[in-house]
Amino acid sequence: MKTVACKDTIFKLLEQDGPFATRDTIHYQPLFSPFSRNQVVSLKKSHLLNRYFITRNQIFEFLDVRSYVEIKNLIDNEDCRKVTRHRAYSLLSRMFGIAGNESECLTAIKNYSRTADGVIRYLKRAVLSPYSSYLDMDNKVDAIYDPVELLLIPFDDRYHKKARFEAKRKLILMQLAAAIEQRERETEIETKFADFLDFLNNYVWSADAKIGEQEPAFLVSRHSPEDFSCCDVAVHTWDRVLEDTEKSFEPGLKRTLIKRLWFHSGNRKIPIYVIVRKKEPVAKVLKLLRKGEENPDIAVADELGLMGVLDRIADVRIFQKHLVESAFRAGSFLIQEDVSDTLEGRFHHNGNAGSSANTPMLKFFARMGGMRVEFIIHTNKSFLNYIYQRGVAHREYEVNRLFDSGVADLLFPKDIYFLDLASIKSNLLHRFRQQIENEQ
Repeated sequence: MKTVACKDTIFKLLEQDGPFATRDTIHYQPLFSPFSRNQVVSLKKSHLLNRYFITRNQIFEFLDVRSYVEIKNLIDNEDCRKVTRHRAYSLLSRMFGIAGNESECLTAIKNYSRTADGVIRYLKRAVLSPYSSYLDMDNKVDAIYDPVELLLIPFDDRYHKKARFEAKRKLILMQLAAAIEQRERETEIETKFADFLDFLNNYVWSADAKIGEQEPAFLVSRHSPEDFSCCDVAVHTWDRVLEDTEKSFEPGLKRTLIKRLWFHSGNRKIPIYVIVRKKEPVAKVLKLLRKGEENPDIAVADELGLMGVLDRIADVRIFQKHLVESAFRAGSFLIQEDVSDTLEGRFHHNGNAGSSANTPMLKFFARMGGMRVEFIIHTNKSFLNYIYQRGVAHREYEVNRLFDSGVADLLFPKDIYFLDLASIKSNLLHRFRQQIENEQ
């Protein structure tokens, strides 16, 4: 079942096959008209009558109106809209705990708008890039950041169905962005990210390296013709690979650049390829959509994270021990929570849409220093499978989770964008697979 469709949330307002669908025209009907009665019947059948009342009451209170006819009057009266807009800024400022005057509230709202637009732009630029021209947003909706103006568009029959849907979609994405920003303020995520980087540089990585210093190397690997999994891999130095640049690689061979840090265990220098990240607001919004959750406290547990790649499983175990010892040196106890270890052949499926049970890794959350950080640890071989193996590769995973969760259909419904999403998913997987296996 598609995750995003499972719960009664604001995402129901985007579904085009239900009672909240954006129609070809706007109907301002009397309360007891045949159209209104049919709507009530449809809402009862879909068990969304309560969602309708919640949404209607929120809209009326936000716009300070008592009927849909008054919304029509608000659309036609610019002075009334200006008064409503100032009132709305005050309400939103208190709701999301935005400190300061109206100007600062406006700045925050513009940031929510940029994040909402960023979600669509990211999908157009990345996963759905071959179809980006199909997904262009209406220019007027793209330019508007004011929530009152956006909220009025779905009730304004001067706008085309696509523009009215996109205004509604943008408002919902802005609401998610606002909830995420509020949580980031409350949890002081920026400070914690800086503290995490300081911990790594001061206590985890080798003291004989300068901050930012890395040693480039290449993973030269051979891959199975059956599923393109990694059969064997060797680490080559930068100079050695440069000497081989004139040689053409045979099919099934890959050369992957990594830039590695290092730490010491006893007298041994152990290299590790590291990607440290703080999940950005756009990624958090997409995760909320995939999880079918409105509350970032529930859905976004992996705000801070590190992915590390070591040569062999024995080095992974040494790194785990080194991490605990480093936390002690920093004055904190460290515990590993929610541990999932499939590096040595065990299988684990996390239940997330689009994920594969065939992805070996060590995954855990480290709680220390007032932080909870997600660690994903690979060997060279499992990392290459994470990049290249059929049915496992991260680029395929991104496609699968976007479509299997129902997010693609929710954000780009067929009757508005005229896209056959099932065919697009198949085509994208084929395109990315060709790129993965044919690129050197």
